[in-house]
Amino acid sequence: MKTKLFLITPPFTQLNTPYPATAYIKGFLNTKNIDSVQADLGIEVILKLFSKEGLQSLFEVASLKFATPVRLSVSGEVGEISDNSKRIFALQEEYIKTIDSVITFLQGKNPTLALQICQEDYLPEASRFAQLEELDWAFGTMGTQDKAKHLATLYLEDISDFIVECVDANFGFSRYAERLGRSANSFDELYEALQQEPTYIDTVLLSILKERIETIQPTLFLISVPFPGNLYSAFRSAQWVKKHHPEIKVSMGGGFPNTELRSLSDARVFEFIDFITLDDGEAPVEELIANIEEPNYKSFKRTFLLENGKVVYKNNSTKSDYKQSQVGTPDYSDLPLDKYISVIEIVNPMHRMWSDGRWNKLTMAHGCYWGKCTFCDISLDYIKIYEPVAASLLCDRMEEMIAQTGENGFHYVDEAAPPALMRALALEILRRKLSVTWWTNIRFEKSFTKDLCLLLKASGCIAVSGGLEVASDRLLKLIAKGVTVEQVAKVTRNFTEAGVMVHAYLMYGYPTQTIQETVDSLEMVRQLFEVGVLQSGFWHQFAMTAHSPVGLYPEKFGVVKETEVIGTFANNDINYTDSTGIDHDKFSFGLKKSLFNFMHGICFDYELQDWFEFKIPKTKISPDFIFDALQENDGFNIKPTAKIVWLGGTPFVDYFTKTKKGNSWEMMSLTFHDKKESFTIQTNKEEGEWLAEILLKIAVSNAKIYSFQEIKSDFETHFEDFELFWYSKPINSLREFGLLVL
Repeated sequence: MKTKLFLITPPFTQLNTPYPATAYIKGFLNTKNIDSVQADLGIEVILKLFSKEGLQSLFEVASLKFATPVRLSVSGEVGEISDNSKRIFALQEEYIKTIDSVITFLQGKNPTLALQICQEDYLPEASRFAQLEELDWAFGTMGTQDKAKHLATLYLEDISDFIVECVDANFGFSRYAERLGRSANSFDELYEALQQEPTYIDTVLLSILKERIETIQPTLFLISVPFPGNLYSAFRSAQWVKKHHPEIKVSMGGGFPNTELRSLSDARVFEFIDFITLDDGEAPVEELIANIEEPNYKSFKRTFLLENGKVVYKNNSTKSDYKQSQVGTPDYSDLPLDKYISVIEIVNPMHRMWSDGRWNKLTMAHGCYWGKCTFCDISLDYIKIYEPVAASLLCDRMEEMIAQTGENGFHYVDEAAPPALMRALALEILRRKLSVTWWTNIRFEKSFTKDLCLLLKASGCIAVSGGLEVASDRLLKLIAKGVTVEQVAKVTRNFTEAGVMVHAYLMYGYPTQTIQETVDSLEMVRQLFEVGVLQSGFWHQFAMTAHSPVGLYPEKFGVVKETEVIGTFANNDINYTDSTGIDHDKFSFGLKKSLFNFMHGICFDYELQDWFEFKIPKTKISPDFIFDALQENDGFNIKPTAKIVWLGGTPFVDYFTKTKKGNSWEMMSLTFHDKKESFTIQTNKEEGEWLAEILLKIAVSNAKIYSFQEIKSDFETHFEDFELFWYSKPINSLREFGLLVL
């Protein structure tokens, strides 16, 4: 019997765009002519819940709680229903009346509703709207559509608060029962939860799953679990399939198993699931299909299964993993792309990009080209095995996905996109004259020169995110980040001046980090925002993971694991004690509050002490450290191998004669029309004609790219003193308008 696959992402990940794992696997299966259907059950559950019928049902279920004056809290204790939930319950008819219109608006299909939402008497309001007064200043810079999206987001969050308090305490828009998946060294708590009656959200999920299974009739049910917040729903879905369709084989893969379940030994897991595959899914899934079609095949790739009542890990396949050039183009068919919901997070510009709009997801390179950071899972294949994809193939995939989805926005989901490949991709995009928008994650390394940033911007790059981590050169060295704070400042300046938004991942509580270093790190961040080279950031507290150098060799970093015991279920986050004995938790609120204000261009004159309710030392960083670092000139040296590219168009040429003190010269003017303005340069006739010809050769639309040495040699076959010409006023003008040295 021919295998048919049903691939799902269980609730919940993002509201605005599908998580790409199933699209990647479906794209690969297409290359093998294997029949598959995919579904994002997260968005399907959300759309069923947040509908007229969904809310009617929701309030009906909640009415049982309101029939008595008390309710059971999350911990099982008896407690009063909050005034906020009472208000929402009283306004239920208003919510039921408006919900379908709001969802349609957030799907981009009902733009005129924005005018009504912005009147602020259309939507029922509960506690989330209390923050509006604080955000009035932000609305001044927003258009009507954006303001309406934000108000609609608050409206949905109010309903979410009601669900959590009165219907299902595990609910969250981007996660469900996340607590059960976080650091679940033992399967006990999750197993116990699965023995309980399905929750209200479970019933919604399972009703959708039932309908899909009966329609598709798969032989293999693949569940992708990217995060802890998907784990409970994954097991609930698997449990239902095992109970009602025991003939269907169930397999789990994705980011959570890849990092958390590598030492799995609890046999109870396999009451729900037949197989758990690790790392790249293409070859393991292909082997699973072979085993289903031929039970005596017995060849598996990186797969956990149950044999004789015991969990075994099988990796006896001779099949190699597929190269990135062989895995096909991600395929988003089957997913309801026009039904995803764009919400607005106005506080953090990068978080807004994550939650607003639909992005096609692609990868420039498998793994990380740096692969040294000591907090990262560099021992695992998803980081360790680095394999870039050719720029021409990336552009082929972009064009395929634009044709399929109708969307030309791309999020490259790399661990760290390689600068040389970003350059090649940008040139290929410009050569093909593609109109695209894209963003990615990078390392702040010196390869990102001013001109490279201008090239990336010209190709459609609108934002980059990268790890500054701890803004301390000592700790950056300990992390093996390969950058300095000064270098980060220069790179972020280059991106910012090119018009590319920069988001920094910030870290505190790294092993051996002192209070002084935390304060100095905050001061560095303050200065980076004050000089305007960072637009967005987020503080994360350091977490020690089992597969990072810190987790593998804690003694080298001055930390001690609390236990060496390996859990029978998940094993990734490790509890530890730091030799400094510092309570880093207490810095969390002050760091995040200060960053909130810096992102909005205010409070740079506050003393750092003002952000904390306990005594901190004064910073040892010079108040002008970042400003001074940005004054340094990197010099005029251009490598002979540097690539020269012209982004501008063909000039209009005029000839004229210049006379001075009885002498006359044949001159030439070249007028260029940039998208924003026009400008003219003048030079002598011979050099001008050479320049016009060379600009045609080095135009970005040409396949051949010329080096600085080739340009210099060409010039010197006709004239003398290339350096004098290169640093002349006409060339300096062209450098301002798209003559790039890469």
